Amino acid sequence: MTPEVHHHETEELCDAGLEIYARALREGHLPADYAATAPCLIDNGLLHPAVDDLARLEPVPPTVALQRLLRSSEDRIADERRRGQRLADVFEPLMRLGTRHAADEDTRALRILSSKERTGQAIEEAMAEGRTELLAIQPHDPRVSRRPDILEGAIKRDQEFLDRGARIRALYQHTMRHAPYARARYEHLTGDVEARTLDEVTERLIVVDRTVAFIPASADRSLALEVRHPALIAYFVNTFDRLWHLATPMHPQAVHQPTLNGITPRQRAIAALLIEGHTDSDIADRLGMNVRTARVHIAKLAATLGSESRAQLGYLIGQSGILDREG
Repeated sequence: MTPEVHHHETEELCDAGLEIYARALREGHLPADYAATAPCLIDNGLLHPAVDDLARLEPVPPTVALQRLLRSSEDRIADERRRGQRLADVFEPLMRLGTRHAADEDTRALRILSSKERTGQAIEEAMAEGRTELLAIQPHDPRVSRRPDILEGAIKRDQEFLDRGARIRALYQHTMRHAPYARARYEHLTGDVEARTLDEVTERLIVVDRTVAFIPASADRSLALEVRHPALIAYFVNTFDRLWHLATPMHPQAVHQPTLNGITPRQRAIAALLIEGHTDSDIADRLGMNVRTARVHIAKLAATLGSESRAQLGYLIGQSGILDREG
């Protein structure tokens, strides 16, 4: 009976392919027909014909194969990001255009705010009318640390909101736990205010009284979208609540995640992104830190796991089981 040939994505390895590859590593070579049922081995370059005997296949070292596959994964991710940016560039001018035949109700439900200044003004107006609750997701913004006036304005606005008997719940990235301006903000606020942190958060989101929300409408946040559609507001609130329950308390009482076997929570977050194929710059951006800090954490992670190369680090992360543990 003819062996069944396995078909799947090029970058994936089937069980049959893994077994044949492992045998090739143990024995040093295999007859060429052994790979007939698992063409992924040839497609991914894990096996190649011997120079002196084309009927014999020799295995590529696992570290070389892994590095090649990771590089291919990074290239695909970069291509998708470039495609996403092209779509954003195409649609951004279209979002600036009004739709003459839009219904009045739709116009009221969604409104483009054409500048950061107009967005700030709209948020202040919504909070001035608010009476019950503010939900906020705030990604790392280096402007705040460089602009004391922004921090002072935010504290004043938040305190006036709290003084009306409302409450504030805010989500940040873990890097904010030690930021001086974050501590200063909450040390000056009195009232029902809580803050929690996650390794990664979504883009900026502000929801006031579960009636109006603000989200970015362009990559550089120069445009914002004011949302008053009930279904969208309900979706934003549900997303916030799910993230809130996963987050670690920062204020009023901070809870710290423990270090496991020398691996810090921050290093575990970096490890998860590393094995997904993200670059150092991507990791720094998603976790709210600069590239230099991200590389320091990566170096410490590599030293702890005994890795001597980027490709080996990805393999050791998978073998260590650190991503299977709850922090």
